Amino acid sequence: MTEDRSAADVFRLLADDTRVDVLRAVAVTQHELEGVGSGAAELAFSEIYDEVDVENTSKLSYHLGELTGVYLRKGDDGYSLSHAGERIVRFILSRNYEQPESFGPVSVEGRCVFCGGEALEAKRSHQFLRIDCTACEKQVTGQPITPAQVRTRDGESLVRSIKLRSAEDAGQIRRGMCPECGARPSVEVSAVPESPLPDADPYVVTSTCEECLREYNSPLTYSVVHHPASIAFHWDRGVDVTARGVWEFHERLYKGCWTSERTSSDPEEYEVVLRHGDDAVRLRLDSTATVVGTERVRGASGEFRPS
Repeated sequence: MTEDRSAADVFRLLADDTRVDVLRAVAVTQHELEGVGSGAAELAFSEIYDEVDVENTSKLSYHLGELTGVYLRKGDDGYSLSHAGERIVRFILSRNYEQPESFGPVSVEGRCVFCGGEALEAKRSHQFLRIDCTACEKQVTGQPITPAQVRTRDGESLVRSIKLRSAEDAGQIRRGMCPECGARPSVEVSAVPESPLPDADPYVVTSTCEECLREYNSPLTYSVVHHPASIAFHWDRGVDVTARGVWEFHERLYKGCWTSERTSSDPEEYEVVLRHGDDAVRLRLDSTATVVGTERVRGASGEFRPS
C-alpha cells in the first residue's frame, strides 16, 4: 500500500522504462476501447502483454506486481489505473515534463495596475505566461502554463486558453478547492498599507493549501469576480468576465470602478462593489472572503436590491 512507501519509493518505481510503457499501454488501450461505461476498463494480462515490449510473461508479471497498489489496481477482470496512475500517465502522455516552448513577446490588451499604461506584452518566462508593462517595466501578472498548452496553441489561442484556465482556477479557489490537488485551502484577508495597487482595493486574499503548499493571492475585488452574482451582473451588460484575463480587470481597479472596504472588525466583514456604468453589484463577505450576501443597484436611484 502507498501508506507504507515513501515518496522516493513511489517514484523509484518509474525508473524502469518497461513500467512506464505498461502505464502508457493501459491508458492508450483504455482510450481505444469502445462501449466502456463510466468506470475504468480493466485490461487482462494478455491485453497488456500484447502492447508492451517485454521479454516474457514472467517479466511482465513482475512489473505489474511492482506497479499494483500504487499506479495500478487489480480487479477480477484485470488491471486499471489508480488515482496516482491516472495523474502520472496523463503527465507522461502530454509530455508536460518538458520545458514549454518559447512564446512572445506579443502585445495584449489590458492596463497596467501600477502606472495605468496600456502597452502590455506577454511572453513565456519559465513555466509562466508573464505580462509586463513596457511603460513602467513592471510585471503586471504571471499565469502558469503547461508545455502541452503552448505546444498545441499559438498567439491569440494560447492567450485565450490562459484566460480560461485562470477563470476556472479562480472559481475553484472561491469555492474552497485547491486547483492543484483538490484539498481545502485556508483563507486569510489582510490589508496591504503600502501596496503599489490603487487605493480602490487595499485588501489581499491569500488562499494557502497546506497539502501541496500552493498559495494563491488576489485583490479582494478579484476574488469575487467569478461569483455567480458577478458573472450574471456583467453578462447582463454584455461582459463575459469568465473570458477575461486578470490583467484585463486592472482597468476597473485603476479607475476606481471596483472597490472594497472593511465594514466590521468584530467579526471581520467586508464589502466589494463592482460597478459597470451607472449600475453596480455589491457583495458582502465574511473573514474568509466567502460571499454571504449580494445586492444590485441600478441607475441613479442608489437603491440596492437582492440579486
